[in-house]
Amino acid sequence: MKKILQYLFEHKTLSREQAKEVLVNIGKSVYNEHEITAFMTVYLMRSITIDELQGFRDALLELCVPVDFSEFDTIDIVGTGGDGKNTFNISTLSCFIVAGTGQKVAKHGNYGASSISGASNVMEQMGYKFKNDNDRLKKEINEANICFLHAPMFHPALKTVGPIRKNLAMRTFFNMLGPMVNPAHPKYQLVGVFNLEMARIYNYLLQQTEKSFTIIHGLDGYDEISLTNDTKVITNEGEQIKTPEQLGKRMVEPHDIHGGSTVEEAGKIFLKILKGEGTWAQNAVVLANAAMALHCTGNYKKYDDAFDAAIESLESGKAKQSLDKLISLQ
Repeated sequence: MKKILQYLFEHKTLSREQAKEVLVNIGKSVYNEHEITAFMTVYLMRSITIDELQGFRDALLELCVPVDFSEFDTIDIVGTGGDGKNTFNISTLSCFIVAGTGQKVAKHGNYGASSISGASNVMEQMGYKFKNDNDRLKKEINEANICFLHAPMFHPALKTVGPIRKNLAMRTFFNMLGPMVNPAHPKYQLVGVFNLEMARIYNYLLQQTEKSFTIIHGLDGYDEISLTNDTKVITNEGEQIKTPEQLGKRMVEPHDIHGGSTVEEAGKIFLKILKGEGTWAQNAVVLANAAMALHCTGNYKKYDDAFDAAIESLESGKAKQSLDKLISLQ
């Protein structure tokens, strides 16, 4: 690692192969935590290259515990996190609304590293037990239309760096990797990113896959559709700017979508919204993200039709039933 760090400190970048080798070694616990921290810090000081990101992704996918959901057309809805906005768990809630419409969801997530409550925190609060057993996960998708893939159970390298990320409490390149290494290889993907540079990189990487994808970026720095400002929407077909009114019928204020200051609070907000007791602003934001995900699958040609399907899922209680069913299978 000393050689690699010296090389990086000279403002050089890694090739795809070199990047892959480093992350494979992190996964195999070759380096100590101080070496890994120093390595991660390099990428807090400069942008990551596409080659480096691809190499890191190659390593995680090579080392990961595989799952086979090929019989389902699954979607993942995930933000990179690290936007520092501390919103409630919008992506995870959107997943249940999407599942409530009958669309199969393979949600990949982790504990919050730079936020109070990540997807894994809130799923644990709900009573979900993390697992990497293919048959049990398939049963969940079959019966509840959704399963949850806790990243460290599938990626040894993520398990190694988890405590370091928590201690750093800052956005690292692992935030960027999360959405690209879902072991289920979902057919559709809605990815929220915290800046336009990341949007450009994801667009480049996702264009090389078979996936139908949508990348979203709130122009005021959110990694999701926040309805606090316009949203850049990038798909396989091109890019557009959408207003809050177009996506969620109205604009909301940042304080309307705050996520609470403890994991317990985040869990309460999560359940309240899923029960249909959320505020107008909370519901609008979740519905907009769920609608964008449904639209991404191609099953709803118009965004407004996808939005209506999301409303129906939440208001009929089907989204909540999806959670109840999932938890009953634990």
